[in-house]
Amino acid sequence: MKKIPLFIFFNLFIKVTLTAQINTPIDLDAVTDAHFLNGIQILNELISIPNDSNDPAQLVPNIEWCEDNLENRGWDVKRLETKSFPLLFAEKSVPNAEKTVLFYFHIDGQPVDKKRWNQPDPFQPTLKKRNETGQWETIPMELLKTDYDPNWRIFARSSSDDKGPFAMFLTAWDAMIERKLMPNYNVKVILDFEEEIGSPNLGDAVSKYKDVLAADMMLIMDGPRHLSNEPTLTFGARGISQITLTVFGPRAAQHSGHYGNYAPNPAFRLSKLLASMKDEEGRVIIPGFYDGINLTDKEKEILSRVPDDENEIKKNLGIGSTDKVGNTYQESLQYPSLNIRGMSSGWIGDEVRTIVPADAIAEIDIRLVPESDPERLFGLIRNHISNQGFHILDHNPTDEERVKYPKLIKWEGSISYQAFRTPFDSEPGIWLNKAFVRAFGKEPIKNRISGGSLPIAPFVDALNVPAVTVVTVNSDNNQHGPNENIRLGNFKEGIKTALAILTEKL
Repeated sequence: MKKIPLFIFFNLFIKVTLTAQINTPIDLDAVTDAHFLNGIQILNELISIPNDSNDPAQLVPNIEWCEDNLENRGWDVKRLETKSFPLLFAEKSVPNAEKTVLFYFHIDGQPVDKKRWNQPDPFQPTLKKRNETGQWETIPMELLKTDYDPNWRIFARSSSDDKGPFAMFLTAWDAMIERKLMPNYNVKVILDFEEEIGSPNLGDAVSKYKDVLAADMMLIMDGPRHLSNEPTLTFGARGISQITLTVFGPRAAQHSGHYGNYAPNPAFRLSKLLASMKDEEGRVIIPGFYDGINLTDKEKEILSRVPDDENEIKKNLGIGSTDKVGNTYQESLQYPSLNIRGMSSGWIGDEVRTIVPADAIAEIDIRLVPESDPERLFGLIRNHISNQGFHILDHNPTDEERVKYPKLIKWEGSISYQAFRTPFDSEPGIWLNKAFVRAFGKEPIKNRISGGSLPIAPFVDALNVPAVTVVTVNSDNNQHGPNENIRLGNFKEGIKTALAILTEKL
């Protein structure tokens, strides 16, 4: 009888052992409960570190914390240098694994206005519950050692976006390792520290390090669940680009009594220009803006499966009518949007002045879908502006230009990242569905695309991989705004979700 070489026997032994481990029944609820307080400790440590991505000095303690916590768990960790702040990459190789899954998180956060937070420090995790009047009142964090209510919440910047999901992942990893389990696939993690400023260097970095990041699929743990708070998967995200338009009036603000009927008011001109871009029902009327998007009956049927309550959505928003881009909320997300996110001209309130302003500024964002090319949309909008009689500049006007052109506007445009979309029946879609059914006893809600934007398209394009977003946090988490929070029930179910994914055979 021919002897089996020892190294082959050893590899077979490892493969059989890991297969047995991955198929070992695990009580996801019991394991999650046992590690919940550990997860709270991880979460509170991480969200205590200020993380405004506009301030690189704040990001240093964050990347150091992540390095330490991944290295202490036996991960191979290294920084991937970019033109600004580095990415952090971590890898856990599994013997004989045939697949590799890349997880994405971002650790940076939006700026904070402490005056608008209902607690002294947005970076001091604060446990709160609703009182009888519906207000959030502080309760001791130590209470969690003896009591628990899924509706209690921890308030702090980035508790939901996106440190909470990373804490869920680390907690689930600890729980799995404690039970001597391992995934049957290699795991890679990429941490982004500039997501909230548009990940300006991510695309170049992904191309540069694509061999390091190579994977079979990508999972993004970021974003809120469906409004029903049921388990949710999202199979795409809209991209985003932005435009700043500045319309010029007189060289300096002028007395409205002396020049109110003489010097053209840039605020009126800008308002008229912006109003010319949409009809009364909120649809962009710039020719070609929606070209390439024709929802089929099958696609509309997929969208109708999302259990939205249109009346409840309008009630939550405090609106009596909706724009008519698509027939439903889900349909509206399948089209590029044109949004005025801010306007400025002159002064208001206590500082109001009777003047003709010198300029008027509009900040615009365009949410992109896979069918929409942002450069093409930019071209359509620029043509529209020109057709309204404006001369477009890329700088503030000179005196000669002020005299020569009756209507002047400055254009500043940039593209942050493109959209992506993955089929429901893709490999990660089928695999994640199994994990969710095992965790929750039912299939998740499946969103075709999210309204928000994620910097994932560079990974999809450079690595040629499908990507799915595993959303876990409560939809009313106030992300980006004052009093950001994470619901304890969502944090616990997020741990269970990550644990189910890590222990689902691929």
